[in-house]
Amino acid sequence: MALPVAFFALFFAWPVAGIVGRGLRTEAGSWQLGSLAKVLGDPDTLHVLWFTVWQAAASTACTLALALPCAYVFARFDFPGKQVLRAVVTVPFVLPTVVVGSAFLALLGRGGLLDEWAGLRLDTSVWAILIAHVFINYAVVVRTVGGLWSQLDPRQEEAARVLGAGRFAAWRRVTLPALAPSVGAAALIVFLFTFTSFGVIQVLGGPRYATLEVEIYRQTAALLDLPTAAVLTLLQFAAVTALLAVHARTVRKRQAALSMVPAADSARRPRGRAQWALLGSVLAVTGLLILVPLAVLAARSFDGPGGYGLANYRALGEVSGTATFTVPPVDAIGNSLAYAAVATLIALAVGVPAAAALTARTGGGGRSGGAVDRLVRGFDSMLMLPLGTSAVTVGFGFLVALDEPPLDLRSSWMIVPVAQALVGVPFVIRTMLPVLRAIDARLREAAAVLGASPLRAWREVDLPMVSRALLVAAGFAFAVSLGEFGATVFIARPDAPTLPVAVARFLGRAGELNYGQAMAMSTVLMVVCAATLLVLERVRTHPSGEF
Repeated sequence: MALPVAFFALFFAWPVAGIVGRGLRTEAGSWQLGSLAKVLGDPDTLHVLWFTVWQAAASTACTLALALPCAYVFARFDFPGKQVLRAVVTVPFVLPTVVVGSAFLALLGRGGLLDEWAGLRLDTSVWAILIAHVFINYAVVVRTVGGLWSQLDPRQEEAARVLGAGRFAAWRRVTLPALAPSVGAAALIVFLFTFTSFGVIQVLGGPRYATLEVEIYRQTAALLDLPTAAVLTLLQFAAVTALLAVHARTVRKRQAALSMVPAADSARRPRGRAQWALLGSVLAVTGLLILVPLAVLAARSFDGPGGYGLANYRALGEVSGTATFTVPPVDAIGNSLAYAAVATLIALAVGVPAAAALTARTGGGGRSGGAVDRLVRGFDSMLMLPLGTSAVTVGFGFLVALDEPPLDLRSSWMIVPVAQALVGVPFVIRTMLPVLRAIDARLREAAAVLGASPLRAWREVDLPMVSRALLVAAGFAFAVSLGEFGATVFIARPDAPTLPVAVARFLGRAGELNYGQAMAMSTVLMVVCAATLLVLERVRTHPSGEF
């Protein structure tokens, strides 16, 4: 636990505590406790909290309902274009939320495709928000649940059917309990990301809807009311911590060793009308939900001031006469790739030891064992806090706390990948945990009996079995870092913008060319992400490691 605890203490707890403390203290140094009660007792605060929780729960339920069938199809069926589709499904997750909001505004807003075809508008409504959240988080369920599902031995479910259980009963009593930790991890990630939703709410919700994240941004950036923003941040902390504590306790009770097989052995061609119909319906829903918005986004990138063409893309290589960029916008591509690569290495270096620590068993009961279990649950909750913390708070916190020795990083390029790694670490942990917890502890014990040290037992027993999960974790961390915007926008240097920051700068300026360049940059981000994820999908480890 040492390395993850040190990393989070220095780069998460310290910056967040610094900005919150500055908001709750007066110039004389006394605490403004009166503002705490005032903000928490405000009916508007309760309304924002209720909407934040409600829309996050609804978004999570909708995402699970639509994505679990797709996870099953990817886990159990082998069909042409599977690898490409898996990469494409992940692209929406890394797109900046302001770009996602703009894409769905073109679909569901005034003059959008739905308005033109059916005369129906869904912008400034909850439905647009929910659909956009499903679009973004679809890949979380498909890859997290599907990754474990593809490694479960299908013969266990077949044995239940031989003993008389129906298809649904066998799935409910055999497969579902094995998938429960993975489903819980995916649901937690989706809930946290929708709980802190910002860009989608701003673009599609209009002035009628606001989450805690939106209200924190408004109080901080627009009204400069740091005390209110600090109280709302603490409220967000309390809600997220309570959720993580319940999740950690529930999942730990359900962990068990599973019978696992190579992923390639569990997938086969669909057989019969029912399976082909299921595959067709899942592909149709996936295409409608994922491919149509991406196609609209790409089409808009070619719509320039002089009509359709490459004018928007050619303009990316030029430095405009305005103060939007001090370097050609195309430089943001190289910056994003470099930052994301470093952030991925940091996330793996922190996340893998953390996941290994979370799989440790106390080996006994009593006070000592109970204390260790509580410590591990608290450690688990701490690691997930960045997903439920305002990116505005983290970004401002970096500027406030990391400006003095021994950690003066404000002028260093390392500040960006460190901030991005904070979001990548939870994905590494949640992707690795279900597989690590499924490894039979007796294998490690056998290695120890044969003379292997704990490090060698990890290298020879655990590592081959989690190689595929490690690649998925690296892919998620890289993809998340590519699209991270909330904290990066505050700390990225003007001469080294990332792709999401460049998109936001273009969208923040009026003019058809600026909007077209924003769509072009978004399309570049989409293509880079899809290509990267496709390469990861084609990577194959030794057959003994594909568990």
